[in-house]
Formats: sequence, C-alpha cells, structure tokens
Amino acid sequence: EVQLVESGGGSVQAGGSLRLSCAASGLTFDDYTMGWFRQAPGKEREGVACITWSGGVTRFATSVKGRFTISRDNAKNTLYLQMNSLKPEDTAMYYCAAGAYCRATMRKEGYNYWGQGTQVTVSS
Repeated sequence: EVQLVESGGGSVQAGGSLRLSCAASGLTFDDYTMGWFRQAPGKEREGVACITWSGGVTRFATSVKGRFTISRDNAKNTLYLQMNSLKPEDTAMYYCAAGAYCRATMRKEGYNYWGQGTQVTVSS
C-alpha cells in the first residue's frame, strides 16, 4: 500500500518559515516525480512545486517562486518543501503527491498518489 505522510505544518506569522516533509512508503520513491499542492477553503487545489526523480528539475508556481524550495532525499524516501517569507495567502492545506511529470503547469490529474495533507496557517 502506498502511503505519503506529510508533516511540519503549523501556524506562523507573516514573514516566517516552515519546512514541510513527506515520508513515502509502498512505492519505489525514485521512480516518481514528486509534487506539492495546496488547497485553500473554497478554492481549487493548485500546484505549488514539483521535482523530478533525480532532483535535476524543479518547477514552482509563480506565486511562490523565490520563496519556496523543493528538495528530496531518495535514500530516506522523503520529500521536502522549505517555505520562507510566508504570506497570509499561503494559508492552505498542503498535500504531497507522486506522479510522472514535472511541468510548468502542474495538474493534479498527473499525480497518482496523494497524502492526507498538513495545514499551514499564516497570520498577518
């Protein structure tokens, strides 16, 4: 059974930082592109960042470029999202996902496996 378990969410003030982790099991981790998505109440789930199996290619949503960094440790089957200079509009449930492609436009349909999410709340 594939499991993706996110952790590291919480509540921070604007300008603060958080580091999300996603521990993967039940799949060959380095066979997959990995991505982070987020969903705010009343909004569609949107792609935040993705990274190819080797880490050689990363892509970011325009809204987070320059503030967020995505990385992975294939030896530990773990995906990370370092979030700096957080803004209230970053408030959402954050999900990690495993898929096949890391493209400029991240579509949730391109990802096969999903975690349960971790909440990030940024106050002004």
